[in-house]
Amino acid sequence: MLVLGVETSCDDTAVALLRDGREILANVVSSQDHVHGPYGGVVPELASRQHSQNILPIIDAALQNAGVKFPEIGGIAVTYGPGLVGSLLVGLSLAKGLAFRWGIPYVGVNHLEAHLLAIQLEQTVQFPYIALLASGGHTLLYCVKDVGQYLFLGGTRDDAAGEAYDKVAKRLGLGFPGGPVIDRLAAKGRPDAFDFPRPMLDRPGFDFSFSGLKTAVSTVLRGRGEPPFDEAFVADVASSFQAAVVETLVAKSMRAVDHVRARALNLGGGVACNSALRIALADACARRDVELRIPSPRLCADNAGMIAFTGARRLSLGDRSGPELDAVASLEASGLTTA
Repeated sequence: MLVLGVETSCDDTAVALLRDGREILANVVSSQDHVHGPYGGVVPELASRQHSQNILPIIDAALQNAGVKFPEIGGIAVTYGPGLVGSLLVGLSLAKGLAFRWGIPYVGVNHLEAHLLAIQLEQTVQFPYIALLASGGHTLLYCVKDVGQYLFLGGTRDDAAGEAYDKVAKRLGLGFPGGPVIDRLAAKGRPDAFDFPRPMLDRPGFDFSFSGLKTAVSTVLRGRGEPPFDEAFVADVASSFQAAVVETLVAKSMRAVDHVRARALNLGGGVACNSALRIALADACARRDVELRIPSPRLCADNAGMIAFTGARRLSLGDRSGPELDAVASLEASGLTTA
C-alpha cells in the first residue's frame, strides 16, 4: 500500500509518501522558523495560518518528488494530537477531505506514538525498549513493549527540555530555535561556570521539571541587563545550562533502564539532535551494556515519515478513522499516558 502521511501538530508542515510500510518515497518538511523567530517561540495563530498556506504546495511537492499521482495512494495517515489545536485541524481537515474525495481510508495517528516507533523506519528492533522523547513540546519516558503497547513512566511537570532551550536562547539574545545555537556555543564554554540545578534528580521516579532551571538562568542574567552579552559569558551560560539539562535527561533515562532491566534505549524528538546528549547517553549506555538507538536527524524532528509508518501499521490491521475524529491538544487526552 502507498500511504500519504500528513503532520501539522506544531509549526512544521510535513508530508511523506511511504510504500509497503517502510520505503520512504518522499519526506518533505516546510519550516516556519522564519515566521516565529522574531517572537522567540511558536505563535499558535501564525502557525495554523502558515499550515493553511503551505499544506497543498507541500503535498504537490511530495507527489512530484516521489513520481506518484494521487489515485495511486491507498490510504492516508494524519496526526490528530497532541499539539496545537489550530495546527492539527489544518492537517486533519485536509486528510478527511482527501479521503472522502478519493474514496480511500484514513487513520488518525498519535504524534507521540509515531516518535516512539520512528526508529523502525531505519532498523529492525526488538521489544521491549525504553524510549526517551525530548522535544520542544514534550519530555517523556516510556517502556515500549510492542506496537500499540506503551507503558508511561514519567514526563515533565512543567516545561519541556526543548522549550527550556528556546526560552534560555531568547533571554541570551540568540534567536529561535534555541537548541542548535546553544549546543554550538556550549562547546566553547565551561560546563561548571555556573552551578545550575539538576531538577528532581533527588526525587524517586521518572518525572522531569525544567522551569526552575530556567529561573536559575534568568537570575544569573538579571544583573547583566539586556543582550547582547559578552561572548565568553554567553558560552559559559550555554554550557552550564546544557550540562544541567543533559545530566538530568541521562540520569532519569538510566533510572528507567535499570528499573525495567531494558537492553535498549531509543532517543527521539528534536532534542535528540543535541550532540552533548548523544555523547552522554552513549557513554551511559556503554557502561551498562545497553544498546542506544537514535534515528537520523530527519526522523528525530517532527516529520510525516513517522506518521505514515505508524498509520500504515494501523491501516494494515484494519484500523480506520471516521468523520467524527477530532483534534486533541493535551497529552493526557491523547491516551498515551496510561499503561
